[in-house]
Amino acid sequence: MTAIRLRGLTKCYGTDTVVDGIDLDVRRGECFGLLGPNGAGKTTTLRLLLGHTHPTSGNIEVLGYGIPQEARAMRARVGVVPQQDSLDPDFTVVENLYTYASYFGLRGADLEARVVELLELASLTAKANAGVLQLSGGMRRRLTLARALVNRPDLVILDEPTTGLDPQARQLIWQRLRSLLTTGTTLVLTTHYMEEAARLCDRLAILDRGRVLALGSPRELIAAHIEPRVVEVHGPGVETWRLSHGQHLASRTEQVGETVFCYTTDDQALLADLTTRPDLWFIHRPASLEDVFLKLTGRELHEEPRK
Repeated sequence: MTAIRLRGLTKCYGTDTVVDGIDLDVRRGECFGLLGPNGAGKTTTLRLLLGHTHPTSGNIEVLGYGIPQEARAMRARVGVVPQQDSLDPDFTVVENLYTYASYFGLRGADLEARVVELLELASLTAKANAGVLQLSGGMRRRLTLARALVNRPDLVILDEPTTGLDPQARQLIWQRLRSLLTTGTTLVLTTHYMEEAARLCDRLAILDRGRVLALGSPRELIAAHIEPRVVEVHGPGVETWRLSHGQHLASRTEQVGETVFCYTTDDQALLADLTTRPDLWFIHRPASLEDVFLKLTGRELHEEPRK
């Protein structure tokens, strides 16, 4: 079954087309990722899904509701984790949960039990009566996730849920998100962390300039768009080595700063050559989702367009 269906979705701000004719289906119960550089249209797409922004053209259906016409009814069944935490700094942890629950008309013993569950899920039971300003960044992010789940949503939208967190906090949030998937909850997330996308997402779309460049599971995208092996080489004389040897021993090479990336299907001759060159250092690894992302969107910096 389909949780989200987009057809010809377009959003323009003046002469700037931020979302350009997107067609997508998100299946119920999957984690679907939207990847792309700054300005690719990820956050705008999420705002369109939630009915916060009206499309210039195209059709949106979320959980069977037509958007934006039925956005109010749809949002009662959706949880949102925004880029920036919007917790009330004057309230305690538990007060933030109860206040947010009131927006959905939730109250009584069922809500009390739900708050206990959410505090446990977010590992915040010991901080239930602490003020928001007393929490670490990781704790606040976990509280924002818990708050988004207070209404037992069928769909959770997460806009860069772990940006700025340390590795331990990020791992804990990944664990909590995976537990949601076991309950049949649908997740849609944007992220700049390729490891996060590879670990969590069943499928993902890579966007650039408002268009879908590629769609599939992380493994499918790696198999379809990049050579299977990568050797990263750096050291004195690496540019000369690339021109004289590297580009002939690899299927494709690319120099970024002081590092030469060698992409290949057969790395034996390349590795044999490098072992004879003590002045060069190299890392030998399988291709990753980040390699696919950079190949499709480029390595130059993208500036966020003004709206």
